[in-house]
Amino acid sequence: MAKYTKDDIIARARELARMIAETEEVDFFKRAEAQINENEKVRATISNIKGLQKQAVNLQHFGKKEALKKTEDKLEALQNELDEIPVVQEFKQSQIEVNELLQMVANTISNTVTDEVILSTGGDLLSGETGSQIKNSDCSHHQ
Repeated sequence: MAKYTKDDIIARARELARMIAETEEVDFFKRAEAQINENEKVRATISNIKGLQKQAVNLQHFGKKEALKKTEDKLEALQNELDEIPVVQEFKQSQIEVNELLQMVANTISNTVTDEVILSTGGDLLSGETGSQIKNSDCSHHQ
């Protein structure tokens, strides 16, 4: 009855993953990430953010509210500064595009499986009912 095993599906998924890894979206992501790692300003800002985050954790632990507020304000300012850097914006955009591509693949698989189940059971694609749902609802009318 069944034509494919889980192993067959996983092998195909790996093949699909390799294809995705060779798309323009992923290429753009890799370039953007490399630019971020090479950018001195980005590296320095991230380093400052990490330092302030550790500081914030300590201040919170010791209940130093005013100092914590100042540190959080500095963190927010640095985060905004980081977000203004063009390579960071490009990197974030590339992350969005790769995620959208992965989401599209997942949705396509999910929707196609659903449609195939409906069609193979003699169901109705428009109502989204499988053949067994239609048969069972027909039976209930005759009682």
